[in-house]
Amino acid sequence: MKNMKLNNNLECPMLGLGTFMLSPEDAYTSTLEALKMGYSLIDTANAYVNERAVGRAI
Repeated sequence: MKNMKLNNNLECPMLGLGTFMLSPEDAYTSTLEALKMGYSLIDTANAYVNERAVGRAI
């Protein structure tokens, strides 16, 4: 995965997995597969109601 340098000289992945609107089951599976493919940026939030499933996958 490519990273970009931020203004504070930290690097951030250019591509990430968004979990908005995914059911907990789909968020778990998608996160597992994304991590296997090399993703390191996973976007989740308590408001998405799948945060726990994403955490289990990580």
